[in-house]
Amino acid sequence: MHFPELNLTRRALLGTFAMASVVAAMPMLAGSAFAQDVPESSGDVDMAAVLKPGALPDRALGDPNAPVKIVEYMSMTCPHCAHFHNTVFDEIKKKYIDTGKVYFIIREFPFDPRAAAAFMLARCAPEQQYFPFVSMLFKQQQSWATAQDARAALLQMSKMAGFSQESFEACLTNQKLLDDVNATMQRGATEFGVNSTPTFIINGKKYSGDMSVETMSALIDKLL
Repeated sequence: MHFPELNLTRRALLGTFAMASVVAAMPMLAGSAFAQDVPESSGDVDMAAVLKPGALPDRALGDPNAPVKIVEYMSMTCPHCAHFHNTVFDEIKKKYIDTGKVYFIIREFPFDPRAAAAFMLARCAPEQQYFPFVSMLFKQQQSWATAQDARAALLQMSKMAGFSQESFEACLTNQKLLDDVNATMQRGATEFGVNSTPTFIINGKKYSGDMSVETMSALIDKLL
């Protein structure tokens, strides 16, 4: 899916909770990774430029000096992103991130206000809780991304992560944070050609679409 309008406003962010989301049910660009062992790259990018700091500090796992560096641009309401993180990511983490072979960075690319709100909440959680919070939201994606009252659903899950009503509200009305999430998304689109989620940039090669454990493992193994 392409993104004709990338900036999300606070009005859109807050207003979206009044209606049920249909966007989360729309398929994002699914890669052909499951049909082939090693997919073709959709383009080359300057990995040194990709790794430069942006508006938000990177949330990453692994050794920054690992031989393979992966940056994933994702949206929290993207079903293919949820599939990757629910069924593939833990195995990649065990095989490559925890063993010092891969440095894995998540970058925000929300394609609707609910996704932006979810990213903001993840950023407002303690830094060490970022990945667990993202994992929880992906596992429960259907319960909040398509809910009639997404605000209440997100509040309930946020409270399990230690948020109060006050800290929840403060996070979602933080204009600077929303601007930084937008800036991260804009940078991915304008500088690196990201226009779908998930998009993986692996040592300067760009791949769009979901991947299996076998496919991502094959891509990583070629670089080790």
